[in-house]
Amino acid sequence: MDMLKLKPAFEAIEPDFGQSFTYQKFDALKPNKNLVWHYHPEIELVYVNGGNGKRQIGSHVSYYTQGDLILIGSNLPHCGFTDACTGNTSESVVQMKTDFLGSDFFSIPEMRNIRQLFEKAKGGIAFTGSAKKKIGEKIEILEYKSDFQRLLAILNILNELGSTSEYQILNAEHLSVETQSKENERINSIFNFVKENYREPISLEEMADLTHMTVPSFCRYFKKVTNKTFVQFVNEYRMVHASNLLSENEMSITEICFESGFNNFSHFNKSFKAFTGMSPSEYRNQLKSVMR
Repeated sequence: MDMLKLKPAFEAIEPDFGQSFTYQKFDALKPNKNLVWHYHPEIELVYVNGGNGKRQIGSHVSYYTQGDLILIGSNLPHCGFTDACTGNTSESVVQMKTDFLGSDFFSIPEMRNIRQLFEKAKGGIAFTGSAKKKIGEKIEILEYKSDFQRLLAILNILNELGSTSEYQILNAEHLSVETQSKENERINSIFNFVKENYREPISLEEMADLTHMTVPSFCRYFKKVTNKTFVQFVNEYRMVHASNLLSENEMSITEICFESGFNNFSHFNKSFKAFTGMSPSEYRNQLKSVMR
């Protein structure tokens, strides 16, 4: 397979007739099947009610527990956040263009918080703590509101998101698909290759061949585009997979080490502690206590 042809799919989002935004709610009977690497011009607000999973937004890869509340900027490539193994109760998704209420609406003084929120969302935002729970509950009950009530509730939700200090910016904005299409195709061929092959050794020579570059040129290019080295990115991807395995099943830590693409147990332990602040066994024990 020519990996250079693998790039994020453009998702065309059409609001229902008479609406300026889209709202969808998924659960066990109606799962979200959009798991592919994709992008769209709409800002996307996602609330995952419960469960644990992986988020990849641009070059950012991380693992969430006890649900997730994230805001993704326009044209920022991302994968789906839930699947059959996530264990979440439901997933609510709101998608809207930044000018969905008119080109000047968010310029008025009362919209200052939301205007600043949209600016931060260019890098992706994950909300935490009480904000995740409180605002997430408001997103959940959008299902029961009329179109007009839903619009007012969304504005209120956005204003609350713009007012809270309980968030983390994921620093993914430099991978917006607004970059030149040739460069976008190149970086996404790299991401897709890692996504498919992170369990196996991946050499710099292999990546240089994939991108038709020399090894030094590839290293400089990847660091410039993602602000991290390629080795760092691959290790982070493997760490997130290891975090997933530590929480989801009873595999031994040694098995998880090799299943995650590490071929040296001591290196795995050291890298995992640097990534999470605790050893794999400490991480698993803490997660078990949280789940209890």
